[in-house]
Amino acid sequence: MTDTETATLAGGCFWCIEAAFEELDGVGDVTSGYAGGDTEDPTYRQVCSGSTGHAEVVQVEYDPDTIAYEDLLEVFFRIHDPTTEDRQGPDVGSQYRSAVYYHDDEQKAVVERFVHNLQSGGEFDSYENDEIVTEIAPLDTFWVAEEKHQNYYEKNPGDRYCQFHAEPKVKKVREQFGSKAAQSDD
Repeated sequence: MTDTETATLAGGCFWCIEAAFEELDGVGDVTSGYAGGDTEDPTYRQVCSGSTGHAEVVQVEYDPDTIAYEDLLEVFFRIHDPTTEDRQGPDVGSQYRSAVYYHDDEQKAVVERFVHNLQSGGEFDSYENDEIVTEIAPLDTFWVAEEKHQNYYEKNPGDRYCQFHAEPKVKKVREQFGSKAAQSDD
């Protein structure tokens, strides 16, 4: 891919979010990591303790000529619950918060408008009755997670956590975003 852009998103366990975004056409690389905290180069164990201030995030490298930032946001807001503070499914703690870390003023404007439209009922899902608590903040530093966390779902399809939490997100992307999903060679 040439002339790619990057989106940084937090919506619970990065294994689940990573697996879902890897399904999309125009997405080149999805990297699991940490953002939004204070500890230099944190480890998974440190982030899971909740003491570093980091969220589990994914950085999505994408081709904006194939898939728009707004499309990534639409997928993101459909595969996680932006109305639960510091929680996604069974995962509880600030490291599992909903967040969009923008890379520039244009991304900031797009995500703020997108969330406003969601909150007011002007988009695909109406959150008029539930407050969206997604943090919108500039990306300060992204720390890449340990290698064992990269492509976790792909490497561990039999893992029970993946079967119960990542697999439904992957299926949702395939079903609801079929026209944006990468074509399989199977």
